[in-house]
Amino acid sequence: MASFPTSETVSPQWLTAVLNDNQINATVTDFTAQAIGTGQIGKCIRYTLTYADGDTGPASVIGKFPSDDPDSRATGVMLQNFLKEVNFYKQLQGKLSIRTPRCFFADIVGEGPDFVILMEDLAPAQQGDQLLGCDADVARAAVLELVGLHAPSWCDEPLKQEVWLHNADAAGTDVMRTMYNAQLPGFLERYGPALSADEQAIIARVGEAHSSPLYDSLQEVFALVHVDYRLDNLMIDTSDQDVKVTVVDWQSITLGAPLNDVAYFLGAGMLPAQRLQEEEAIVRAYHEELLRAGVEDFDWPTCWNAYRRGTFAGFGVTVVASMLVQRTERGDRMFTTMAQRHARHAIDLGAGEFLV
Repeated sequence: MASFPTSETVSPQWLTAVLNDNQINATVTDFTAQAIGTGQIGKCIRYTLTYADGDTGPASVIGKFPSDDPDSRATGVMLQNFLKEVNFYKQLQGKLSIRTPRCFFADIVGEGPDFVILMEDLAPAQQGDQLLGCDADVARAAVLELVGLHAPSWCDEPLKQEVWLHNADAAGTDVMRTMYNAQLPGFLERYGPALSADEQAIIARVGEAHSSPLYDSLQEVFALVHVDYRLDNLMIDTSDQDVKVTVVDWQSITLGAPLNDVAYFLGAGMLPAQRLQEEEAIVRAYHEELLRAGVEDFDWPTCWNAYRRGTFAGFGVTVVASMLVQRTERGDRMFTTMAQRHARHAIDLGAGEFLV
């Protein structure tokens, strides 16, 4: 039995209790609710709060709940998306320096789908737009923010004991290859006509390859990785001179190759022509910040090679997730754009050499 409400049964009393538990002594008397975002697995609602006379608290908070779509809910359970996000806020957030929203409440029944997360509303920051892409300033800020995720967890052996982060029995090569190839024909039928011939070819080659960076098991160099580190999952504040990026949607957090997050973001987040001009300088800045944060024995050639291998990180999310979640018009445009940009990224950097 859940000890928390659904999106339909949130009440002023429950919101009051949560705020009080977070040392915010205020009584919520009423609220308005508005759906926000374009999540495929979960749904987010902004609650604008009214308080008792004289009480003060956050003007609004964000609630996250499972999608209303049965297929998306089933996918969230199968991939442990709901469990991962709740556990991130409960167990990991306080150990990292990456900028994330304050979490007021997080709980789940089993592995879902019933869960709720109540968190800080990050306005005036704006959600990034995967379709539009971003400029070099935003890209640099987003990539450097990753140091706060990767450096504190760099090669942290005890994290391997957390099964929800790393299940050695379920994280092998055959599992990813099977999932990728199961969805590949439908993906190419649906999205292939919008792709160029060489983009289709490299996406297909990943399915055919016996060895691919996408299929790698956990390597010697590992860290916590966001997995879905893209503009739609970032809240961007450009109101000050320095761009500030806050990271949300921790539903895929796992252990993996840290440069996968970097390559995934730059490959999908920047238009290809600008990425080619800017990416090496941004990756070099990331590498320098890693070293300043205390990461050792990770030289630049190793970093750049890992980045090139990371160009395939987006192929799995694009091909597999696109066929498992609720289909929407924006979702189709997003997955088409991601397929084009990730494929072009791998082609531009000659990463096809890693497909054997």
